[in-house]
Amino acid sequence: MVKEGYKFALPPLGAGLLVLAAGWNWMAARWLGGILLFLGAFVLYFFRDPERTPPPDPDAVVSPADGHVVEIVEEDFEGRPGRRISIFLSVWDVHVNRAPVAGRIRKVEYKPGRFFAALRARASTENEQNVIHLSTDRGEMAFKQIAGAIARRVMCWKAPGDSVGLGERVGMIRFGSRVDVWLPRQAEIVAKKGKFVAGGTSILARWPAAAGGPR
Repeated sequence: MVKEGYKFALPPLGAGLLVLAAGWNWMAARWLGGILLFLGAFVLYFFRDPERTPPPDPDAVVSPADGHVVEIVEEDFEGRPGRRISIFLSVWDVHVNRAPVAGRIRKVEYKPGRFFAALRARASTENEQNVIHLSTDRGEMAFKQIAGAIARRVMCWKAPGDSVGLGERVGMIRFGSRVDVWLPRQAEIVAKKGKFVAGGTSILARWPAAAGGPR
């Protein structure tokens, strides 16, 4: 459970209990109490943070989030050719984000933007987002935390210079969103469009260290 979730869940839970404890006989009060309790329970469910064990494969690039792969496209990043894997997170998915590879955070770049539906391709470039640049023993890569039509805040818990391990928690996006992973062409993409992936455990690609050292 992400600690921040309690401040969102406790108010509706407390209000719902108070409404039901008041003993009002009118049906509207019972409905109101039930709705508030359901809302509080859903918030607790949304902010869940299960433990994950990364795969032992030394070449693995893991998914930074739970969700469905919606795009795998050729895309240059900062003048370097590569491919982008986009993952859509529904409100039912775990929204804690994890490092896709081990490395050092070179830069965290916040970009204000729009709030298009996260399933739309233009969300990758036009929506509010954090771009996290990682330096690794294989080379440079990046991944994005992207807000959606419902998600209105992207949070990164790491700072430039921080080291992260494979599958380590790095942040969270609230209430439905998108995560993009950019990898150079040396990486072998194994993810498939339409498939569900789990953050910190599902392998998106294999990227051997021998394929390219630090740049």
